[in-house]
Amino acid sequence: MKIRTGNGYDVHALAEGLPLYLGGVRIESNIGCVAHSDGDVAIHALCDALLGALAMGDIGQHFPDTSEEFRGIDSKILLSKTMDMVSGAGYVVGNADITIALQRPKLAPYILAMRGVLAGLMSVEVSDVSVKATTTEKLGFVGRSEGCEAYASVLLYEKNS
Repeated sequence: MKIRTGNGYDVHALAEGLPLYLGGVRIESNIGCVAHSDGDVAIHALCDALLGALAMGDIGQHFPDTSEEFRGIDSKILLSKTMDMVSGAGYVVGNADITIALQRPKLAPYILAMRGVLAGLMSVEVSDVSVKATTTEKLGFVGRSEGCEAYASVLLYEKNS
C-alpha cells in the first residue's frame, strides 16, 4: 500500500468588521481574516497539506490570490477542487489533523461542526478528522489578536491498495 503524508500552514491578519470562517464554519466574532478569499486558514492549511502529500505544489499555485476568479471564494470550494486533484491522482484521505491558533473567540463550540463539514468535503468519517484550537497565551501576533494561523497534517493512501 502506498502511503503519503503532507503538512500545511496558513496565516491571515485579523481585522474588525470582517466575517470569520474556520473549518468551513461561520464563527460568531467581531473580527475576521483579511484575505483575497474568505480567509479560512484551517481549510487553506488543509489544502496545502493535501497538495504537499502528493508533491502537487501549494494552494497559491492552484488558486492564486491575484486571480479575480478566486476573489471572495468560499474556501470549501477550494477544498472540493483540491480533493478532485487528490482523487484524480488515485488517492484517498486516511485522516487529517488540524490545529487552529486564535486568541479569541473561543472555538470549542464550533469544533464538532468543523469536523463534520471537513469530513463531508473529504468523503471520510468525522472520526477521521481532528480539529484542535489553541491560544498562544497572549504571545506574538496571534496573542495580540492581530492574526490567526492553522497547521494541518494528512495521511493519504492509494485507492484499491
